[in-house]
Amino acid sequence: MNTPTPPTSRADSLIEYPCRFPIKVMGAKVDGLLEAVTAIAKAFDPAFDPADIALRDSRGGNYLGITITINATSREQLDELYRTLSTHPMVRVVL
Repeated sequence: MNTPTPPTSRADSLIEYPCRFPIKVMGAKVDGLLEAVTAIAKAFDPAFDPADIALRDSRGGNYLGITITINATSREQLDELYRTLSTHPMVRVVL
């Protein structure tokens, strides 16, 4: 008999909120990618500081890795941020 999995409680989380949380976003190196990722970060963390962005080009220079560090306040915030970034048409991967 299958029993439903109980919702994750705060005690089950390995992350203690609030905290600084890095997220790596990768996409084709095109105009507007950095601005789009920055706008999404600011929507989820109004205090987001663009100085917290780290950029890294791919070896061939066709892709851009963007690491943003946000102030994470909840699992729900992080889940929705990952969903929003993952569904953006310019974004290929979110880690």
